[in-house]
Amino acid sequence: MRLHSALLLPILLAPAALAQTPKVFGYTDFTQQQTWDKAFLAVPDAALAGQHLKILTAEPHWASSPEDYKTVLYVEKEFKAAGLHTEIVPFRVWLNKPVSIKIEAFDASGKKLMSGPSPEHVDPTAYGGDPFQDDKRILPAFNGSSASGDVTADVVYANYGTLADFDKLAKLGVSVKGKIVIVRYGGNFRGVKVYIAQQRGALGVLIYSDPADDGYTRGDMYPRGAYRPASGVQRGSVQFLPLYPGDPETPGIASTPDLPDSKRIVDPAKMNQPSIPSNPLSYMDASPILEALDGPATPREWQGGLPFTYHLGGTGAVKVHMDLVQEYKLRTIWDVIGTIDGTDPDQKDNWVVAGNHRDAWVYGAVDPNSGTAAMLETVHGLGTLLNQGWKPKRTIKICSWDAEEEGLMGSTEWAEGHADHLAHAVAYFNTDVGVAGPDFGASAVPSLRTFVRELTREVSSPKGGTVYDQWLADQKQEKTRRGAEPPEGSVESAAEVRVGTLGSGSDFTPFIQHLGVPSTDIGSEGPYGVYHSVFDNYNWFIKNADPTFVYEQEMARVFGLEILHMADTDLLPYDYSLYGKQISGYIAAAGKTASEKKLTLNFAPATQAAQRLAAVGETIRGYQSAGTAPVAAAKLNAALRQAENALLSDTGLPRRPWYKHTIYAPGEYTGYAAVVIPGVNEAIEQGNATVAQAQLDILAAGLNQAAAGLEDALKP
Repeated sequence: MRLHSALLLPILLAPAALAQTPKVFGYTDFTQQQTWDKAFLAVPDAALAGQHLKILTAEPHWASSPEDYKTVLYVEKEFKAAGLHTEIVPFRVWLNKPVSIKIEAFDASGKKLMSGPSPEHVDPTAYGGDPFQDDKRILPAFNGSSASGDVTADVVYANYGTLADFDKLAKLGVSVKGKIVIVRYGGNFRGVKVYIAQQRGALGVLIYSDPADDGYTRGDMYPRGAYRPASGVQRGSVQFLPLYPGDPETPGIASTPDLPDSKRIVDPAKMNQPSIPSNPLSYMDASPILEALDGPATPREWQGGLPFTYHLGGTGAVKVHMDLVQEYKLRTIWDVIGTIDGTDPDQKDNWVVAGNHRDAWVYGAVDPNSGTAAMLETVHGLGTLLNQGWKPKRTIKICSWDAEEEGLMGSTEWAEGHADHLAHAVAYFNTDVGVAGPDFGASAVPSLRTFVRELTREVSSPKGGTVYDQWLADQKQEKTRRGAEPPEGSVESAAEVRVGTLGSGSDFTPFIQHLGVPSTDIGSEGPYGVYHSVFDNYNWFIKNADPTFVYEQEMARVFGLEILHMADTDLLPYDYSLYGKQISGYIAAAGKTASEKKLTLNFAPATQAAQRLAAVGETIRGYQSAGTAPVAAAKLNAALRQAENALLSDTGLPRRPWYKHTIYAPGEYTGYAAVVIPGVNEAIEQGNATVAQAQLDILAAGLNQAAAGLEDALKP
């Protein structure tokens, strides 16, 4: 029996909405959908979401562990209880597990400065302490994909370890070759820090959390407040994600249990794994190393929050010994896939896919199980609709991914194994950090930005008004990071809520950037200073993120409406007018950069093609707004969906062919952050006019193909 919460938020239905059915993008008549929406929105339960979270985070559940499998069974049970056809899908993937991690630092006289990593621990008598920190199953703080290694070397400080930071070091005459580099978290994906350090000849990398970024300079430390305590460590993968995600041995194919070894890559030079050791540190452990460094003081902007002047090092004043022993082997991970069959003969094979990962570095209350708890309440709502007779037009796949933290493995392997079906899937909806606080945000391909904005106007916010209202208010106060800094060339009105661009770092990556499935990513933010640490646990969550779980409920509602609307809309709600205009803006910005770099390129064909896409998109937008079209809906929907596929490049991006999307990809030297029209912009940045022109030609061809397909679909 399900318990229902007294914390249930009121359903937002304005008096005007009760009086008349609104016009909604893509619907001929929204009356029936409005009825289903109202029934769905009443179901997700705050207290039940809290129960899910407490159960899912009761134990450390690193991917492939026995505790991880317990969460598999829990999610399977909840899916089945809601009436979903449910299967557990295993994969065998190449994962490392730490056997021993030893890091020591010595000054020039041989005096030991530190030995670690120190266990993560806060005073159990202060502010309630932490009830989860002493579990014997907690693994030592380590980096997924790190090489084993036993190295001793001088230390160089490289700020955030961005490409600009390493270049700055070189200009200052400081070499990292043969050194151990210490960098702080932030600025780019941690794997990119190691990627660049390895390219520059470093022997090892230490990545620490600086209090300027998520510690005491931001606010009170946990357990008093939300920010990282001195012993807190940010674990994480250092896989070379910008090359490809997923199982390192099987790029492009699914690593199923029966995959023969002959299909696996065994040459490390061809894999997305570093060859040097790396490890995360707390600022408690990093501080003695940084304080003992000498040489020139760092540039002022490199100064962090520790109470001494930072120096570049590299002079022999500090030597670090890294002795890392990693056990690499094929390990079994498990996705849980729940299916609601579609009923429209013409559209049931056009899947709506929604997912969240389940594995965690330790307990993962915020990342990712706040998203899992919300997703389970979404499933609860969908199950209630099924019992009331609802049947979607399009098949729905609800996915609980495993081993995301190690490199998006569960989602990537499943997506690669279902590439044929996903070629006509109509959307992938992602949530990861579902609730870190109260401030909603979203990222999406431009074609789905209108869609996301519209449905958030239908869901009430615990702060009052709608989710959309609060989202816009938060952005005006710069309280949410998603979409806060649009890429150069963005064209949308400053008065409209900003929807961010999709880079990488979560499970939407294989769907949009490898297979061209239109995607979104939603979550809510707050003062979250314990990312990937022991302290990202249930105790931190109920003290800092969402004590009454009402934002879990909000996320379940938004996530569910994404699924419901996409499963049943008459005309697919892709806004190609906005998409084409946005691409035009990106091309114009690239042209400006090329001019500044004195590169002679012909942007005219790509510009004209983007304008052509925007023009036909504007025509179709009129039909979508009216909910009717001069041709069969199935015909127009097929063309709308194929337009995104047309933006894929058969050959992929230069040097990293797994990434095929010509508009969005994680930057080779950013990892998380998106680079727009990446083939073009990265070639321009490198000053390579030949490659840039070739990529412009590929872009123009894709845009023309997308536009032509839409134009043809409008012909009787």
